[in-house]
Amino acid sequence: MGAYLNPGNKGFQEILQSEYVDKSGLIALVNKTVGTMEKLICISRPRRFGKSYAAKMLCAYYDCSCDSRVLFDDKEIARTEGYLTHLNQYHVVNLDITSFISDAEETGMPLSNVPNMITDAVYRELTESWPELAGKSLKDAMIGCVEKTGREFVFIIDEWDALIREAKSDAAVQKKYLNFLRGWFKNSSFTPKVVAAAYMTGILPIKKDGLQSAISDFVEYPILDPDGFAEFTGFTEDEVRRLCEKYEMNFEGARKWYNGYDFPEVGAIYNPYSVMLAMRKKRFDSYWQKTSAAESLMTYINMDFEGLQETIARLIAGEEIEIRTSRFANDFETFRSRDDVLTLLIHLGYITWHRENGTAHIPNEEVRMEFEEILEGTGANQKWIELISRSQKLLEDTIEGNADTVVRAIEEIRDTQYAPAFYNDEQALRYVIKFAYIAAIDQYLKVEELPSGKGVADVVYLPKPKSLLPAMVIELKWNKSSEGAIQQVKERNYPAVLKDYGSEVVIVGINYDAKKKEHSCIIERI
Repeated sequence: MGAYLNPGNKGFQEILQSEYVDKSGLIALVNKTVGTMEKLICISRPRRFGKSYAAKMLCAYYDCSCDSRVLFDDKEIARTEGYLTHLNQYHVVNLDITSFISDAEETGMPLSNVPNMITDAVYRELTESWPELAGKSLKDAMIGCVEKTGREFVFIIDEWDALIREAKSDAAVQKKYLNFLRGWFKNSSFTPKVVAAAYMTGILPIKKDGLQSAISDFVEYPILDPDGFAEFTGFTEDEVRRLCEKYEMNFEGARKWYNGYDFPEVGAIYNPYSVMLAMRKKRFDSYWQKTSAAESLMTYINMDFEGLQETIARLIAGEEIEIRTSRFANDFETFRSRDDVLTLLIHLGYITWHRENGTAHIPNEEVRMEFEEILEGTGANQKWIELISRSQKLLEDTIEGNADTVVRAIEEIRDTQYAPAFYNDEQALRYVIKFAYIAAIDQYLKVEELPSGKGVADVVYLPKPKSLLPAMVIELKWNKSSEGAIQQVKERNYPAVLKDYGSEVVIVGINYDAKKKEHSCIIERI
């Protein structure tokens, strides 16, 4: 066994010795592609979504230098067709590209040398196992190995795009690296003879060469469209529910903090890294790991493509926004529009994508907190700081019952670029109200269309645990009256659902008169 060639199953053994959620069904999907025209797979996922765990599992399953049957016989994969056909039947080349980048930086080598470092590492281990292959090129040696042993190679490459990210402004390094990968996976005299399958994972899909993938033979399953791999993107709701039962944790807490990555094929998907930490620590919190990619987000947001900052504020306010993802170049450098930056945020896991309607939103409490920290940290845009300050003052005036001041603040929001272009119905009014109260998200959970009493409350703000603020019910009217809004709240007993949130409830009735083009507001405490 080597570090890069046939690394064995120790990595997966260590995973099994900790809490393990069985995701071995992924292997069956890869098995179906072995030896077919779909045998080259590229999976792109945000950080902390189990990509490295999957790579270690695949190594243990395919590696011919070890016997892994005891590790898999009680797993889901053992109940699938082809389980034994492919178990420990291939040579495995396992590469973590970040380790080669680290080695280059430690030794003072340029990043352009990484492809040569990979070639040398695999060649060294190959010729140590089969000395008679020495003196040939790596490709010829691998062809000779297949002829000698009768076993083809499975390539498992983790963080494949790390060099694209690190050399984001160096086109020459990127080109050399992509050509290196083409030499393995788009080479008519090598690929068919040697490669049984390839499984690459990274944050980004394969970089585009114009409008096409730079390595066009790969079948890609990005976070935008994971297709059959959706179930293995993270933890499913049933898996999280079972973990919560085992660790005696509240499932609704897990849903609030880590849910939100939804796919039509499987439903809700949860962030596995954060879920497991929450179980072990017995505490729901943000376990987001700051990265260089995250630190650069403020730079992208400050580019302010086509009102990008206002769009980010809308996201934090809880809005869904439309995004065109098709033009993204799959790198950290080529941005031509607001949508390109937002598409990057989807790949990084900061917002979640709904393919069926082309919209995106912030998925959960953990990510929302990270968004706020980034935007409120050093270098945050002054417009954002002013917006939060104004919203905080509006919240204070609402709780204190200063209706006239609240009206003036809402009018100011209505007159800014944050407001909808067409202010012509109650939905437009609702959007302005949610945006005006954006500061409330720190201390409240916002719920729209909350069934309560004898009807449905428009917008309800539930105080978070340990908050001393009262609950708020906001009822909206269009071309009616704010008095009528307050009367509806009382007659239909909307505050009934808030009895567990303190002794006082602030009820706010807001109306917009389209003829007079003005808002009115009444605030009461009950």
